[in-house]
Amino acid sequence: TIQQQQQTPNEAHLVQSNLEYARRFHHGGLSHIPAKKYAIVTCMDCRIDPAAAFGISLGDAHVIRNAGGSAREALRSLVVSQQLLQTNEVFVIKHTHCGMMGITNEEINDTVEKNLGQEALAELNGLDWLPFADLEQGVRDDVKFLEESKAVPDAVHVSGWVYDVEDGKVHSVGL
Repeated sequence: TIQQQQQTPNEAHLVQSNLEYARRFHHGGLSHIPAKKYAIVTCMDCRIDPAAAFGISLGDAHVIRNAGGSAREALRSLVVSQQLLQTNEVFVIKHTHCGMMGITNEEINDTVEKNLGQEALAELNGLDWLPFADLEQGVRDDVKFLEESKAVPDAVHVSGWVYDVEDGKVHSVGL
């Protein structure tokens, strides 16, 4: 364990919060298979609380988060979710004011090189950061990607949504 004097303030908060959580925890018997048989792909943005915003209780669903809420990046987890853990529905939820919207691979690579150097950039060579230019079109593209993927069964229902970080509301994005 990390000694108290070596902990960062965030580590100390994590440990203290977990102790409080564990004292009230009564969900040890939950199945690893989501009770409601769905998965959400959304952004890692700290302004999104999927459980609160989308009414997800512990054990209900898989929540897969990454920069930009990318379905392409989430595909590996979605295949596991569907093939091993019985989910049959996917909600792709991007959000307003996303940092991955309107930026380019080149801009991200330039930032990596400036901040971390050429060796770090070389290590990430060829990585597609999966930025998108238009929010609703980004959702449509991800839904289409999943619907056309041979790794996602035709029986899996896929829908697209936008979450507004200003008012907390979600709306459906039609194809």
